[in-house]
Amino acid sequence: MKKNLPECPVATFLTLVGNKWKILIIRDLLSGTKRFKELQRSIGCSQKVLTDNLRELEKNGLISRKVYAEVPPRVEYSMTKTGNSISPVLDSIAKWGTEYKKR
Repeated sequence: MKKNLPECPVATFLTLVGNKWKILIIRDLLSGTKRFKELQRSIGCSQKVLTDNLRELEKNGLISRKVYAEVPPRVEYSMTKTGNSISPVLDSIAKWGTEYKKR
């Protein structure tokens, strides 16, 4: 997706992970590999919303999807090396949110 990214680095970040669902997916996957239903229960969004956001994150190289040839099929999602580099950003957001709630 690198060809259509904005000049501004903040805008680039927001283009790649700029909605609450993507941030929550990343938050959950930073702690380890998860299956679709685990993510859906944790995040609390519809199947369509989760599917669409997972596809975008995968297309942008932030998460990986592994399909196991089993019956029923098993699919697991995990962070890529690039995706894991977002961890300090989310740590800062979490710290800011904690401090804000103390006001």
